[in-house]
Amino acid sequence: MILELQKWLANRAHQQILGLLVGGLLARVLIALWLYPGFDEAYYYLYTLHPDWSYFDHPVLVALTTGFGPWLTGSISQFTLRLGTLILYTGSLIFLYQTGAFLFNQRAARLTLAIASMAPIFLIGFGLLTLPDSPLMFFWALCLYVTAHEFFRQPDAYCPSYRLAIIGLVVGLACLGKYHGFVLGVGLIGFCLTNRRYRPALASPWTGLGFGLFLIAIGPILFWNAQHEWISIRFQSARGVPDGGYNLLEVIGTFLTGVLYLFPTIGIPLWWVSLKTLWQNLSSKWNKKNALRLDTATIAHLPDKQSLILWLSLPLILGFAFVSGYTQVLPTWQIPGFWTATLLLGQQAAERQRRSPRLIRRWLVGSALVIVTILAIALSHIAAGTFQKPGQYALLGGFLPPSADASVQLIDIQQLRQGFVQSPELMAALKNTDFVFTNRYYLAGQVAMAIMPLEPKPITCFDRDLRGLAFWSKADQWVGQDALYITTRQFQKRQSLLALYQSYFESMQEIGAIPIRRGGTVTEVFFIYQAKKLLKPYPRRYGV
Repeated sequence: MILELQKWLANRAHQQILGLLVGGLLARVLIALWLYPGFDEAYYYLYTLHPDWSYFDHPVLVALTTGFGPWLTGSISQFTLRLGTLILYTGSLIFLYQTGAFLFNQRAARLTLAIASMAPIFLIGFGLLTLPDSPLMFFWALCLYVTAHEFFRQPDAYCPSYRLAIIGLVVGLACLGKYHGFVLGVGLIGFCLTNRRYRPALASPWTGLGFGLFLIAIGPILFWNAQHEWISIRFQSARGVPDGGYNLLEVIGTFLTGVLYLFPTIGIPLWWVSLKTLWQNLSSKWNKKNALRLDTATIAHLPDKQSLILWLSLPLILGFAFVSGYTQVLPTWQIPGFWTATLLLGQQAAERQRRSPRLIRRWLVGSALVIVTILAIALSHIAAGTFQKPGQYALLGGFLPPSADASVQLIDIQQLRQGFVQSPELMAALKNTDFVFTNRYYLAGQVAMAIMPLEPKPITCFDRDLRGLAFWSKADQWVGQDALYITTRQFQKRQSLLALYQSYFESMQEIGAIPIRRGGTVTEVFFIYQAKKLLKPYPRRYGV
């Protein structure tokens, strides 16, 4: 075993692969240690406190990946929350590399791996933050790998195999990560329908078995929704329904935002190679003579391989670009499509590298250096306030006041926790209260991360937008009980909000405040109120 490993490492190409995987993992670990938890990450921590078959806004796997670190270590921190994601993305990259090597060659696979390792939205959204995208992309990558071996293992004739059953199962598991997984299944069906060579796969008994395994895999989603009036399906589908006119400027904005998050030297080539390949494949189908020449090319079935990648990338890329014209589209919604398209970019880069190796080297190294520099600067500001004015670590005195800095909304959970520990009054109030509530669902996650290691208490939210919190308690279960209301400075200033909550309790008074500092300057304050005897249930639009 050791001799085989030494032999493998003796290959320079293998050393580069290992360097990319290990180097990328170490970079993500460093960021995970320093970057405060985001709103969604803190909210998904609440999932881990309420194990269930599925959840209001996402399937179950994000709860498992988020809970992996805390359950394993017994510690609740920004790093342990992300431990599952750090591991899963490394696996996703390995499957992506293996797929590129099988479809094209090792040179293209290495370049694909390099691109997927350094694009900021991939690195952060898939490889660092605990989000539903992490398990989605792991099974998406596994599906790519199995699909490539199913359709292209034979150079001449295609014969359906047991891998079709595995594909069905893996697509179902991708759906358990995020509902985007259903688009993966649609893309595979579209690929088979539009390629005569692979249509037999749709009628194969193995596909029937795969569909059965798919239904078993998504069983938790169906089971939970059947018990809750299909609320998740209705919630997600409603987000794609037009609620006004069509705005072309929003489409352009979505395009520019995607390029920015991918980084321009990666985003623009990804768009270019995807659309170029689409045009070439359409042209080859319209021109029978050209199609025959491509089918007998040295690289076997190159158009079919490209077509598979297009079917698994463009429905998300172009679909959400179109949808953004009439509804809000989050940047991560398109990204699985771009991630898949890196296979095409890696192939094109490999061909160009043979002619201009220096150009490709400069492109990759230059992009990586700029991306690392930007991320390092951004992380230093978020963690220490290097541009903050005033700030102990501010460069040249700083220029960005906390009141105008959105990054202060990322909270140092350890400071919030220590604020309770250092106040006997707050600890006594926390110990003696029946439940805790906030006015925003993401604040509930931040508060839960802070207080659960100290004194586990039920946490809920009194707001119109309850998300999953509407299903983790009953509206009337705390009537007659005492609570702590915890909010931030932004909401504490809203007297109408405080007056609303006071009308639901016999009495409510402020008992303490916990300042959150960055660079020696107070950037946020958490206010704690003691609320005595809930008089009536707070109304809910949905839930129990």
